[in-house]
Amino acid sequence: MNNAYWKYRRLLALTKKEFFQIVRDPSSILIAFVLPLILIFIYGFGISLDANHLKIALVLEDTSPLATSFGASFTESRFFDVTIVRHVEEVKELLVDGKVRGIIVVPAYFSKQLNDITGPSPIQVIADGSEPNTANFVQNYAEATYQRWLDLNRIERKLLQKPLVRVDMRFWFNEELKSRNFLVPGSLAIIMTLIGTLLTALVIAREWERGTMEALFTTPISLFELILGKLIPYYILGMLSLIFCLIIDYLIFDVPVRGSFWLLFLTSGSFLFAALSLGLMISTVAKNQFVAAQIALMSAFLPAFILSGFIFEITSMPKIIQAITYIVPARYFVSSLQTLFLAGNIYRIIIPSILAMLSFGCIVFLIMRIKMVKRLD
Repeated sequence: MNNAYWKYRRLLALTKKEFFQIVRDPSSILIAFVLPLILIFIYGFGISLDANHLKIALVLEDTSPLATSFGASFTESRFFDVTIVRHVEEVKELLVDGKVRGIIVVPAYFSKQLNDITGPSPIQVIADGSEPNTANFVQNYAEATYQRWLDLNRIERKLLQKPLVRVDMRFWFNEELKSRNFLVPGSLAIIMTLIGTLLTALVIAREWERGTMEALFTTPISLFELILGKLIPYYILGMLSLIFCLIIDYLIFDVPVRGSFWLLFLTSGSFLFAALSLGLMISTVAKNQFVAAQIALMSAFLPAFILSGFIFEITSMPKIIQAITYIVPARYFVSSLQTLFLAGNIYRIIIPSILAMLSFGCIVFLIMRIKMVKRLD
């Protein structure tokens, strides 16, 4: 009992020492609170996957009332910023220069072919293929705008026959189709990666450089106490940063949280444990801050950004890359965050993700402990 008491006192003293070091170190506060704030605003305001206000050119070779009405369906749409001309030659250079992303050509025979429902489409869509995603947006939005206008025109002319199938579209989980609603939750994975891995690796590498880590080895504290004394302060710091980010998400971006907060904190805590374990393992390998930063970026930040499904769809990647994503903890964290924010407590998705993150953290923690023991020898 007396031995357990002294272990507790040593752990408490080491934890207090780490907290004091965090408070005295401006870089820790910057990484934990200022950097997340910057990243949230970048992902919330600066990055958008919504294709609004696409710049296009509308070539009205036909000046009939029908063609003019059709052109108005583009100018009144929130998806397009339209420049209207009479000839294609006037806007070819704009497309080449990237000043417009597409050209919609309404030919001179537009009105004559309008009633030929089985014939070819009486409009032409020319898109800038140098940006394939934007080109697909232009094509799909132009076709949808044309089809909607065509249906309304048939209703006005009483030419609309009873359809065999009626499509009622409904979007689940993100009804407003705002990319912000899944970008902002996903950005929490990037933020927690930076706090858990980069901050821990840098701070402990700095202790190696200054010689304070060797001084700790000369004290009566055990290796396990030393590891816990390093983990606990940064774990609490990471969870405080998470709460700070959630407040910003709610007050400024109005991102919905449909899941329970206790499950959100459990999921975030599991990922933070994995990130902290990785940061500690990096610190045992790299005793230089520059090297530690490079290893942390390569092993944690870049995989979290590229291979987590945060920006790039995993199912669109090659099979071998998809297989690699299974060893990236951020993949499970991003999936869990988007589920909790947009769908709710779907346990069959969240529980396996928590177990995967905890498994990764335990494996890395074990490797780190073995590696640190060898260095002590």
